[in-house]
Amino acid sequence: MPESHSRDLLRFDKLTIAFDGVPVLHELSLKVRRGETVALVGESGSGKSVSALGAMNLLPDNAQVQGGRWLGETDLTRLRNRDWQGLRGGRVGFIFQEPMTSLNPLHTVAKQIGETLRLHQGLSGRAARERTRKLLEQVKLPRPDELLDAWPHQLSGGQRQRVMIAMAIANDPELLIADEPTTALDVTVQQDILALLADLRDRHGMGMLFITHDLNLVRRHADRVCVLYNGREQETGPVSEVFHSPRSDYTRTLLEAEPTGHPSPVPAGEPLISGRGVTVSFQRPRRLFAKRAPAFVAVKPVDLHIAPGETLGIVGESGSGKTTLAMALLRLTPCDGEIDFGGERLDRLSGNALRKRRRRFQVVFQDPYGSLSPRLPVSEIVSEGLRFHYPKLTESEVLQRVQATLHEVGLPADCAARYPHEFSGGQRQRIAVARALILEPELVILDEPTSALDRTVQKQLVELLRDLQARRGLSYLFISHDLAVVRAMAHRVMVLKDGELIEEGDCHDVLESPTSDYTRALVKAAGLRRDS
Repeated sequence: MPESHSRDLLRFDKLTIAFDGVPVLHELSLKVRRGETVALVGESGSGKSVSALGAMNLLPDNAQVQGGRWLGETDLTRLRNRDWQGLRGGRVGFIFQEPMTSLNPLHTVAKQIGETLRLHQGLSGRAARERTRKLLEQVKLPRPDELLDAWPHQLSGGQRQRVMIAMAIANDPELLIADEPTTALDVTVQQDILALLADLRDRHGMGMLFITHDLNLVRRHADRVCVLYNGREQETGPVSEVFHSPRSDYTRTLLEAEPTGHPSPVPAGEPLISGRGVTVSFQRPRRLFAKRAPAFVAVKPVDLHIAPGETLGIVGESGSGKTTLAMALLRLTPCDGEIDFGGERLDRLSGNALRKRRRRFQVVFQDPYGSLSPRLPVSEIVSEGLRFHYPKLTESEVLQRVQATLHEVGLPADCAARYPHEFSGGQRQRIAVARALILEPELVILDEPTSALDRTVQKQLVELLRDLQARRGLSYLFISHDLAVVRAMAHRVMVLKDGELIEEGDCHDVLESPTSDYTRALVKAAGLRRDS
């Protein structure tokens, strides 16, 4: 490696990647030094993850990788397969985007971390278990002795991510590649994870390549940033310089993509839906010859109401009871308390009477890919509820309603015959919105509808939802951990913690002047700019 680059830990020199001859990354030049965090940012499909995977020889056989790649003084283009096996997981640690799919569901925490210790250090048995326990302590997991024998499904999202970090640093790597390590995590957990990574970086002298689409995180946790668009580098430099004086139009677009504005004022009127003393409890399993444990109270008594045309935001960390409360209001989860919808007691309905009312309230779920059937075309996905509730409609009338609804959510007519995998995340979420709107509901539950989307796509979806609300007079129950999106969507907000209502009120008042320590912690972790 040239003498002028001797201080670089990782370096790309005109890295170019193509699949079956089609370029997806064009001549990316990048360097990461020891003790430094370099952020690689851009929208989905910009080439962020593929650049790291290509540099580490992790792409499929139909990929063609060209250009210079160095790790320290090691020329990565000259490595053989057995050399790569020693480098990945040893000198280079990886933290992948979705820990639930990256962790083996059939192996305990101890076995998964122990595997990398055995491969790279030859540790096994008691020595591997003790080293694993110390790693869990290092990533600040509570009760490490208990978690050694835990399975991935028994851990929260934040705990699974910490296990992934423990695996990544198990062999004291020189370089840590963190690919969207905080996606879909609560804002407080995000800050904990990133503070932990910074601490580990400083303590071990690692370099870190931080791949993300969240510019708020880049602003607070990276030293330098490289912006990608359609596989091409737009600009690179210190974070303060790029964010304060961006040179490219695309970077300016990204920086301006945070959801802004406010929903339309709410017209006066009686509540559309109200709940009084809504409580959700789950019976714990009874062990043999033991007394039944007391029920777990997921939602403690909560009163709430939503007016026609109003958005009520519900915020809180994972496990706070946000989705459970929403499902209880729709009678999809058993609960106690009174639920009134449009002057009728939903809590007194069951069977066919309840099914007939479900047309009036619909749900848009968090994961737009998992909530859409991969085996059905868009026309059948969107029309399924319509065919159930209005069986007398002709096929022509159904198709007309499908086309009109797709047009209303900003999708082209020709998408009706296509399948979910053919669309981007933002387009799939629009399909999910169309499926809910085609029944002309009065209330829509929006459960983390923007959490997996790029910031620019989030902004587009927020504007679409506000526009639909203004035109249709819809009421929304908006569940999110992203306070910037909540501020742009909600008229009022409720803050939940451990199933208990902490505070509620006008959205602007709660987010600008929170009264509880917990809400203040959420607002601080979110890094919200002052509301204009």
